[in-house]
Amino acid sequence: MIRLLRRLLPLLFLVALGWFLWDKVKPTLDDWGKNPLDMEPKITVTHNTVLEKIEGLGRLELVRYQFKDVVEYKKEYSRFLPNAKVALIVAGNAIGCLDLQKVRPQDVVFVGDSIVRVALPPAQLCTWQIDHTKSKVYSIENGYFQDAELVDAAYKYAEANVRRAALQSGILAQTQQNAQKILRPMLETLTGRRVVLTQQTAPPQAPARR
Repeated sequence: MIRLLRRLLPLLFLVALGWFLWDKVKPTLDDWGKNPLDMEPKITVTHNTVLEKIEGLGRLELVRYQFKDVVEYKKEYSRFLPNAKVALIVAGNAIGCLDLQKVRPQDVVFVGDSIVRVALPPAQLCTWQIDHTKSKVYSIENGYFQDAELVDAAYKYAEANVRRAALQSGILAQTQQNAQKILRPMLETLTGRRVVLTQQTAPPQAPARR
Protein backbone atom coordinates (compact mmCIF):
# COMPACT_ATOMS: atom_id res chain seq x y z
CA MET A 1 0.00 0.00 0.00
CA ILE A 2 2.80 2.37 0.89
CA ARG A 3 4.58 1.56 -2.36
CA LEU A 4 1.38 2.28 -4.28
CA LEU A 5 1.01 5.68 -2.62
CA ARG A 6 4.63 6.53 -3.39
CA ARG A 7 4.00 5.72 -7.06
CA LEU A 8 0.73 7.69 -7.14
CA LEU A 9 2.05 10.83 -5.41
CA PRO A 10 4.13 12.05 -8.40
CA LEU A 11 1.18 11.36 -10.69
CA LEU A 12 -1.20 13.27 -8.42
CA PHE A 13 1.29 16.09 -8.23
CA LEU A 14 1.50 16.30 -12.03
CA VAL A 15 -2.30 16.25 -12.35
CA ALA A 16 -2.65 19.06 -9.79
CA LEU A 17 0.05 21.10 -11.52
CA GLY A 18 -1.60 20.59 -14.89
CA TRP A 19 -4.97 21.68 -13.53
CA PHE A 20 -3.45 24.80 -11.96
CA LEU A 21 -1.73 25.79 -15.21
CA TRP A 22 -4.86 25.14 -17.25
CA ASP A 23 -6.91 27.33 -14.91
CA LYS A 24 -4.43 30.20 -15.40
CA VAL A 25 -4.02 29.83 -19.17
CA LYS A 26 -7.66 29.13 -20.10
CA PRO A 27 -8.89 32.80 -19.93
CA THR A 28 -6.10 33.82 -22.31
CA LEU A 29 -6.94 31.02 -24.74
CA ASP A 30 -10.60 31.99 -24.63
CA ASP A 31 -9.72 35.60 -25.51
CA TRP A 32 -7.75 34.47 -28.57
CA GLY A 33 -10.89 33.05 -30.09
CA LYS A 34 -12.88 36.26 -29.67
CA ASN A 35 -13.29 39.14 -32.06
CA PRO A 36 -11.09 42.00 -30.75
CA LEU A 37 -13.95 44.44 -31.35
CA ASP A 38 -16.23 42.40 -29.05
CA MET A 39 -13.77 42.30 -26.16
CA GLU A 40 -14.18 44.68 -23.22
CA PRO A 41 -11.49 47.38 -23.31
CA LYS A 42 -9.06 47.46 -20.44
CA ILE A 43 -9.15 50.83 -18.67
CA THR A 44 -6.21 52.09 -16.64
CA VAL A 45 -6.48 55.27 -14.59
CA THR A 46 -3.49 56.92 -12.93
CA HIS A 47 -3.94 59.52 -10.19
CA ASN A 48 -1.43 62.02 -8.89
CA THR A 49 -3.47 64.12 -6.47
CA VAL A 50 -1.63 66.84 -4.57
CA LEU A 51 -3.11 68.72 -1.60
CA GLU A 52 -2.34 72.37 -2.33
CA LYS A 53 -4.25 74.30 0.32
CA ILE A 54 -6.36 73.82 3.46
CA GLU A 55 -8.89 76.50 4.37
CA GLY A 56 -11.04 76.77 7.45
CA LEU A 57 -14.60 77.55 6.40
CA GLY A 58 -17.00 79.36 8.68
CA ARG A 59 -19.67 80.22 6.14
CA LEU A 60 -23.24 79.51 7.13
CA GLU A 61 -25.35 78.99 4.01
CA LEU A 62 -28.83 80.37 4.63
CA VAL A 63 -30.60 80.63 1.28
CA ARG A 64 -30.35 79.21 -2.23
CA TYR A 65 -31.87 80.84 -5.30
CA GLN A 66 -32.43 78.73 -8.42
CA PHE A 67 -32.81 80.25 -11.86
CA LYS A 68 -33.91 79.17 -15.31
CA ASP A 69 -32.97 81.26 -18.32
CA VAL A 70 -32.92 81.14 -22.10
CA VAL A 71 -29.77 82.90 -23.29
CA GLU A 72 -29.19 83.99 -26.87
CA TYR A 73 -25.57 85.00 -27.36
CA LYS A 74 -24.50 86.71 -30.59
CA LYS A 75 -21.03 87.50 -31.87
CA GLU A 76 -20.24 89.69 -34.85
CA TYR A 77 -17.12 88.69 -36.77
CA SER A 78 -17.55 90.99 -39.75
CA ARG A 79 -20.26 93.14 -41.27
CA PHE A 80 -19.94 91.00 -44.39
CA LEU A 81 -20.76 87.76 -42.54
CA PRO A 82 -23.91 86.73 -40.66
CA ASN A 83 -23.59 86.95 -36.89
CA ALA A 84 -22.61 83.82 -35.02
CA LYS A 85 -25.35 82.89 -32.58
CA VAL A 86 -25.85 80.30 -29.85
CA ALA A 87 -28.98 79.70 -27.80
CA LEU A 88 -28.73 78.08 -24.35
CA ILE A 89 -31.28 76.78 -21.90
CA VAL A 90 -29.55 77.52 -18.62
CA ALA A 91 -30.17 76.42 -15.05
CA GLY A 92 -28.19 78.14 -12.32
CA ASN A 93 -28.16 78.70 -8.60
CA ALA A 94 -26.79 81.21 -6.12
CA ILE A 95 -26.23 80.83 -2.37
CA GLY A 96 -26.37 83.55 0.25
CA CYS A 97 -24.40 83.10 3.45
CA LEU A 98 -22.81 84.68 6.51
CA ASP A 99 -19.10 84.31 7.17
CA LEU A 100 -19.09 83.54 10.90
CA GLN A 101 -15.29 83.76 11.00
CA LYS A 102 -15.77 87.53 10.81
CA VAL A 103 -17.58 87.65 14.16
CA ARG A 104 -15.24 89.52 16.53
CA PRO A 105 -15.06 89.22 20.33
CA GLN A 106 -16.58 92.69 20.72
CA ASP A 107 -19.56 91.57 18.61
CA VAL A 108 -20.82 89.29 21.40
CA VAL A 109 -22.17 91.24 24.38
CA PHE A 110 -23.92 89.73 27.42
CA VAL A 111 -26.63 91.93 28.92
CA GLY A 112 -27.44 90.85 32.44
CA ASP A 113 -28.16 87.17 32.97
CA SER A 114 -30.80 86.65 30.29
CA ILE A 115 -29.79 88.44 27.06
CA VAL A 116 -26.90 88.18 24.65
CA ARG A 117 -26.44 90.52 21.71
CA VAL A 118 -24.58 89.24 18.64
CA ALA A 119 -23.55 91.57 15.84
CA LEU A 120 -23.44 89.59 12.61
CA PRO A 121 -21.24 90.34 9.59
CA PRO A 122 -22.92 91.53 6.39
CA ALA A 123 -24.63 88.93 4.24
CA GLN A 124 -22.74 87.95 1.13
CA LEU A 125 -23.16 85.98 -2.04
CA CYS A 126 -21.12 82.84 -1.40
CA THR A 127 -21.37 81.10 -4.75
CA TRP A 128 -23.13 81.46 -8.06
CA GLN A 129 -22.80 78.90 -10.81
CA ILE A 130 -24.35 77.17 -13.78
CA ASP A 131 -25.77 73.70 -13.24
CA HIS A 132 -24.47 72.02 -16.40
CA THR A 133 -26.41 68.83 -15.67
CA LYS A 134 -29.65 70.79 -16.19
CA SER A 135 -28.42 73.12 -18.94
CA LYS A 136 -28.04 72.46 -22.63
CA VAL A 137 -27.18 74.05 -25.95
CA TYR A 138 -30.41 74.62 -27.86
CA SER A 139 -28.95 75.75 -31.17
CA ILE A 140 -25.81 77.10 -32.86
CA GLU A 141 -25.84 79.18 -36.04
CA ASN A 142 -22.87 80.33 -38.10
CA GLY A 143 -20.24 79.09 -35.66
CA TYR A 144 -17.50 79.32 -38.33
CA PHE A 145 -15.71 76.28 -36.87
CA GLN A 146 -15.54 77.97 -33.45
CA ASP A 147 -18.60 76.39 -31.86
CA ALA A 148 -16.80 75.39 -28.65
CA GLU A 149 -15.46 78.89 -28.05
CA LEU A 150 -18.86 80.41 -28.79
CA VAL A 151 -20.63 78.08 -26.35
CA ASP A 152 -17.99 78.68 -23.67
CA ALA A 153 -18.39 82.45 -23.98
CA ALA A 154 -22.17 82.12 -23.78
CA TYR A 155 -21.96 80.03 -20.60
CA LYS A 156 -19.59 82.57 -18.99
CA TYR A 157 -22.06 85.33 -19.75
CA ALA A 158 -24.91 83.23 -18.34
CA GLU A 159 -22.96 82.56 -15.13
CA ALA A 160 -22.29 86.27 -14.63
CA ASN A 161 -25.98 86.89 -15.21
CA VAL A 162 -26.85 84.44 -12.40
CA ARG A 163 -24.91 86.67 -10.01
CA ARG A 164 -26.64 89.83 -11.24
CA ALA A 165 -30.07 88.20 -11.07
CA ALA A 166 -29.49 86.95 -7.51
CA LEU A 167 -28.43 90.36 -6.24
CA GLN A 168 -31.33 92.08 -8.03
CA SER A 169 -33.74 89.54 -6.54
CA GLY A 170 -32.73 90.52 -3.00
CA ILE A 171 -30.74 87.46 -1.98
CA LEU A 172 -28.70 89.46 0.57
CA ALA A 173 -31.79 90.76 2.36
CA GLN A 174 -33.27 87.26 2.35
CA THR A 175 -30.04 85.91 3.85
CA GLN A 176 -30.33 88.37 6.74
CA GLN A 177 -33.97 87.41 7.32
CA ASN A 178 -33.11 83.72 7.34
CA ALA A 179 -30.36 84.37 9.88
CA GLN A 180 -33.03 85.64 12.26
CA LYS A 181 -35.19 82.57 11.63
CA ILE A 182 -32.44 79.92 11.71
CA LEU A 183 -29.46 81.25 13.66
CA ARG A 184 -31.27 82.97 16.53
CA PRO A 185 -33.15 79.85 17.77
CA MET A 186 -29.95 77.85 17.46
CA LEU A 187 -27.99 80.32 19.60
CA GLU A 188 -30.78 80.55 22.16
CA THR A 189 -30.69 76.77 22.56
CA LEU A 190 -26.91 76.79 23.00
CA THR A 191 -26.73 79.74 25.43
CA GLY A 192 -30.00 79.39 27.29
CA ARG A 193 -30.52 83.14 26.87
CA ARG A 194 -32.63 85.38 24.67
CA VAL A 195 -30.52 86.28 21.63
CA VAL A 196 -30.72 89.61 19.86
CA LEU A 197 -29.08 89.67 16.43
CA THR A 198 -27.86 92.98 15.05
CA GLN A 199 -25.51 94.07 12.29
CA GLN A 200 -21.83 94.83 12.66
CA THR A 201 -20.86 98.46 12.49
CA ALA A 202 -17.89 99.54 10.47
CA PRO A 203 -14.83 100.29 12.61
CA PRO A 204 -14.17 104.02 13.01
CA GLN A 205 -11.70 105.37 10.49
CA ALA A 206 -8.70 107.31 11.63
CA PRO A 207 -8.79 110.97 10.58
CA ALA A 208 -6.73 111.78 7.52
CA ARG A 209 -3.40 113.40 8.22
CA ARG A 210 -2.81 116.82 6.81
